[in-house]
Amino acid sequence: MSDKFKRLVFGSVLAVVAGVVYWSLSRPLAPTTSGGSIVDAEPEVPCPPLANAEWRAAQTIDGVEIEADPSCEPDNPAVVAAVVKGTNRAVKALMDTRLARDTVIKRRNLDGDGDPDEIEIKLEVTELNGFSPNIPDPSLLFPIAPGITPGLWVFTPKVRGMATTNFLSNRPQDLLRLPAPVIRVEQGDHVKITLENTHYFPHTIHLHGVDHPFMLPDGRGNDGVPMVSEMAVMPGGSRTYEIRPRQTGTFFYHCHVQPQSHILMGLAGMIVVEENRPNNWLQTLNIGAGRVRHRSVASRETYDREYDLQYQDMDRELHALIQKSNDIRRTAKAMNRDYKIAERTAEYYLLNGHAFPYTLRDSLVIVAPDEAVKLRVINTGSQSIFLHPHGHKPTVTHYDGVRLSQPIIRDVIEIGPAQRAELELHTVDDGLNSYGPGAWFMHDHHEPGVTTDGISPGGDISLVVYESYLREDGIPRTVGDLTPFFNPAYYRGEIPVWADMDPQLYGDGAAPAAGTPHSMNSDEAR
Repeated sequence: MSDKFKRLVFGSVLAVVAGVVYWSLSRPLAPTTSGGSIVDAEPEVPCPPLANAEWRAAQTIDGVEIEADPSCEPDNPAVVAAVVKGTNRAVKALMDTRLARDTVIKRRNLDGDGDPDEIEIKLEVTELNGFSPNIPDPSLLFPIAPGITPGLWVFTPKVRGMATTNFLSNRPQDLLRLPAPVIRVEQGDHVKITLENTHYFPHTIHLHGVDHPFMLPDGRGNDGVPMVSEMAVMPGGSRTYEIRPRQTGTFFYHCHVQPQSHILMGLAGMIVVEENRPNNWLQTLNIGAGRVRHRSVASRETYDREYDLQYQDMDRELHALIQKSNDIRRTAKAMNRDYKIAERTAEYYLLNGHAFPYTLRDSLVIVAPDEAVKLRVINTGSQSIFLHPHGHKPTVTHYDGVRLSQPIIRDVIEIGPAQRAELELHTVDDGLNSYGPGAWFMHDHHEPGVTTDGISPGGDISLVVYESYLREDGIPRTVGDLTPFFNPAYYRGEIPVWADMDPQLYGDGAAPAAGTPHSMNSDEAR
């Protein structure tokens, strides 16, 4: 047994002990419904108080300039600085994160243009909302929406310390989340991506769309397809994939072991190859996708902001399979032989790992008038999305990393499974590109995509929000009260949809009050 696997087992034992202590001290045990919805989850405020409000500000850490992000839940700027500088080079930044010392190694400057060209990235596999025989809630609790906790697998950056936020918590630390981090490298870089398999199933990484050799000079497979180019990476093992990409664009990386289930479980992410420019220190990992807070030189030359958007859909039945047993033989049988993907039905639709209303916290597209904004969009689900931003008609410049000979302007953009699109969002108020400032809805026009388990509003809804329409806490200013949507009871169908409009006409006598206990009046909502 490798030292890495021993550490994994020891860490898992600690997490279980922590969970038992936490639940015994903090609250009575309560059952969990099928599909992972927590029966006794409490209503929430739209934006929980941010312990580190200074994270929203523009700042410089270890010489790395980080753009402001007024979102409710911005990325930790120390993480941004550490992956730009390299975790082997960062000093102050690394100490304020739980990244491992070798998560992103940046070595020699081979072409003499002022930035490193030898890049090494280490990824692990994390299970979120998994089964535990000791606590009633899923292990490493990561709700995708209020009270909704499907079992998930995800590629995560190599971390140090506990998987949880602290010893008494069942919540994962911020680096362990859906979706897999966006990887950014430069055209011509010598890149090594190492998968350290910290999971109980075999996995690989396939670099979809990124040019790479089928075999490495030493005979090792490099395409990530088990039984064809290589054998899968077993638990406790590792494999390094090597690329030197010649073409720029937005691409895709994912597990290719039993891809009909592993991709859909969450083992999929975006990989971006940026144009080669002098002094082009890149944000090698964008945790959770969303706003890119340290952009490439090429992006800064052309755009005012840049966002990574990852869409996916989920079948509750598939994700519940890992929440029933800790016997991996039973889980393997259930997933590989019993589950019928041809009968798959999606209940959950996500943007950057969350469904509405959580998308309002970390997946808004925040803009200002007269800007050019870059949107990189990937669909890692099994159904096409039909992306429609209200109030705007983006320009499609690339599909699958290839520039279109003639860019097209659309207000509905179809993106198929595994497909990527690059969009330019121009906020000039000319009646074509933009209709002017506002808090504009942005959603999948495949109508189930705006629901969570059939209830709307939910799904992958987000907004294109002008800064003048943001509240101080980063939540959009709206006419109505958003609070009811942050109540798990809403997505259990226990709150009438229009109860706040006219409770006598549309209310349900058995339903709880929509805004309790964290209601806010209309002035606060706006």
